[in-house]
Amino acid sequence: MSLAERLAKQREASAGRIPPERKAIMEAATGALRDSGILDQAKQIGDAFPAFALPNAAGETVRSDDLLAKGPLVLTIFRGVW
Repeated sequence: MSLAERLAKQREASAGRIPPERKAIMEAATGALRDSGILDQAKQIGDAFPAFALPNAAGETVRSDDLLAKGPLVLTIFRGVW
């Protein structure tokens, strides 16, 4: 199953769990972000990303140069416990 198919399946599954009034709020917020032009500033596939050193989930410093030496890099931001 492709990523697009998996995401579509996840959206479909969550659609039934989100109350309509909350879904409307989420859709309005998403629309406001799109309308703000923020997507024009977002990194695109193939764009260069500056080197970084950040703590991982265990608090250890991870350097992008070290990771890139092993192959392609995917960066995920973990926002923490809600």
